[in-house]
Amino acid sequence: MPDDPLNEEPKAKVDDNSGVSRRDFLKISTISAAAVPILGTKVVHAAGEPVKIYGPGKTPVELTINGQKHTLQLEPRVILLDTLRDQLDITGAKRVCDHAECGACTVLIDSKPVYACAVLAIEAQGKSITTIESLMLGENLNPIQQAFVDNDASQCGFCTPGFVVAFKAVLDKNPNANPEEIRHGLSGNVCRCGTYHGIHLAIAQMTQKGE
Repeated sequence: MPDDPLNEEPKAKVDDNSGVSRRDFLKISTISAAAVPILGTKVVHAAGEPVKIYGPGKTPVELTINGQKHTLQLEPRVILLDTLRDQLDITGAKRVCDHAECGACTVLIDSKPVYACAVLAIEAQGKSITTIESLMLGENLNPIQQAFVDNDASQCGFCTPGFVVAFKAVLDKNPNANPEEIRHGLSGNVCRCGTYHGIHLAIAQMTQKGE
């Protein structure tokens, strides 16, 4: 009885003197990207295109934060939150869950709210990063910040910067956002102290549409 062709090992042209078995050759050939050095910079070939890779050591990273450019030497694995807090002393974004679940570290990247604990600093290059520190209007609070103060919408305060930044993103996108749009925009932020009543009042003060 002939062998089942479905169980036959696929044939590949391999030099018998290469020291590489057909099985090893097939394993190697399934790798979609191979790292090669080009002028001292590592790249991978993915889908036929060269893509630079960085690390594992420190590499130059340029970030634009609140309109100011910062050039840093960072390992590619460093997250944006650590860069803000530990490297630049921009501490408004808070570390709480560290798992992209609570929203305390919310910042804006190109006007979109993101968790700074879930973004590598090197990924934020060439983009505009906005933190709560930039919301002040001279010596005065931003109206959103003032609304949170007026309505006692915080206790420990760790979640407050994230809520304020996320709320700003909602209103920047649609100044006349309805309650459902606001609820959706803030759904990624959690107050562990449970001061949602004050937060709702702050939202109402800003929009006259909050519940």
